[in-house]
Amino acid sequence: MDTPVIDAALVRALVAEQFPQWSALPVEFVPQGNDHRTFRLGDALSVRIPSAEGYVPQGEKEHRWLPVLAPQLPLPIPAPIALGAPSGLFPYPWSVYGWLEGDVLPTDAVVTDTRLAEDLAAFLVALQAADPEGPPPGLHSAFRGCPPSVWDEDVRRCIRLLASDAGRATEVWAEAAAETATTPVWFHGDVAPGNLLLRGGRLSAVLDFGCSGVGDPACDVAAAWMMFDGGARAAFLEALAPDEGMLRRGRGWALWKALLWVEAGGAEAERGRRVMAAVLG
Repeated sequence: MDTPVIDAALVRALVAEQFPQWSALPVEFVPQGNDHRTFRLGDALSVRIPSAEGYVPQGEKEHRWLPVLAPQLPLPIPAPIALGAPSGLFPYPWSVYGWLEGDVLPTDAVVTDTRLAEDLAAFLVALQAADPEGPPPGLHSAFRGCPPSVWDEDVRRCIRLLASDAGRATEVWAEAAAETATTPVWFHGDVAPGNLLLRGGRLSAVLDFGCSGVGDPACDVAAAWMMFDGGARAAFLEALAPDEGMLRRGRGWALWKALLWVEAGGAEAERGRRVMAAVLG
């Protein structure tokens, strides 16, 4: 069957079909994320539906591992409640989670708050210290947790689009791609403003572990250049304390993403140039 339009009407139908105890609850679309579509279900629940077949393993992974990780972390993370089955309404599994209250940062936010930087670094340090049993990186994690050299072809294609910065970008990428990872630990894989919840200006929860796994956490270090600036970037790196190799690999991950944004053009290109300036500076 063709994948149907993922909207509130579909969610209401799926809930009524498989979880009738929640069928009277209101459904509201939440503009969050690309791999999944998120809807609030009543006051206490949320529904996440994969936007394509390739994202199905992310939901299955979260159901398996988030309950294992949650007791080991200092802040709340999504709690799987129920797993919806494929049906005539929708061809893939889908998920029901507990709802987490908080304010989500805009996806293109540039964070200068040192307290938020320190809060996030403390969360990532705890995540890296969690029991390392878990899925190795791969397609399910969009290859986060692998060495950044996995994206060598993308980077070298995009560097050709640059002018005066091409030489420096090539140097930064060569340093990152030459590095190898150390002992595998848990990584989040998508540390970005849209996946952080704040209450009273402090980090209160971390969302969306679809790209998580056990591997090289340098992909999370990339947040230093992708979302922080000034003293907040310094505070984040000081609290996270990556070694020199991880720092170089993290810079490489940020460069890769910035180059893809520049290649995409439009508003994304402006964002990419900002991140690239931070990486190359």
